[in-house]
Amino acid sequence: MSGSVVTQPAASASIVPRHLAVIMDGNGRWAQRRHRPRSIGHRAGARAVNVCVDYCLDHGIEALTLFAFSSENWQRPADEVGALMQLFMRALDREVDDLGRRGVRLRFIGERGAFAEALRQRMDRAEALTLGNTRLQLNIAANYGGRWDITQASRRLAEDVAAGRITADSIDEAALASRLSLAELPAPDLFIRTGGDQRISNFLLWQLAYCELWFTDTLWPDLSRETLDGAMADFASRERRFGKTSEQVSDKTIVGASA
Repeated sequence: MSGSVVTQPAASASIVPRHLAVIMDGNGRWAQRRHRPRSIGHRAGARAVNVCVDYCLDHGIEALTLFAFSSENWQRPADEVGALMQLFMRALDREVDDLGRRGVRLRFIGERGAFAEALRQRMDRAEALTLGNTRLQLNIAANYGGRWDITQASRRLAEDVAAGRITADSIDEAALASRLSLAELPAPDLFIRTGGDQRISNFLLWQLAYCELWFTDTLWPDLSRETLDGAMADFASRERRFGKTSEQVSDKTIVGASA
């Protein structure tokens, strides 16, 4: 469902997703409409991240996963990629201590090998400093792709079979899921994409199997609490059946379940 205009009240505090996944789209168009470089849009988008984090903390959402940089984004112009890398480093230097004070645990998912050593060191430091925090699990998908995630999980299973730790017959959905990124977290309940496009763009392909999808024309730098209220209200109005019939769904306050 799309949500370009927010007219709905905020969702009940008892009906919110445990895990929210977001594609932060529209930074470049935001800048272009203002006749500014795309890098300015990415800076504005970084401020919108704080809006989203604050919202999750205020509403008791347990996990937030943000798609910051896909494995396909390396194909963008070199100057834009370079500006994004610098933005990542500055954001980590600036925000990590504050996230730690607010009880946010920060972690990164994706293939880190392509990043510069200085950025990898900042990632490691941020994860170490916030490791014990439990109010919100903030996951940043960087050089991440859903196909990569499934591939690396399959490779781990193959290595376990080759080493004799498991048998091929023992591999099932649960075994594969346990090797994926974010395996220890509940699957996302709600997916939001800003910017108007209505696709999931190789993001958490396995994990989004039963997720509710919500799209908005709002560009990411323009994200507001009112936009998020609209998404939450729409989420609260949906019946999540997980393959069952409406008659079988008896407790509509439960937002998370396995497939």
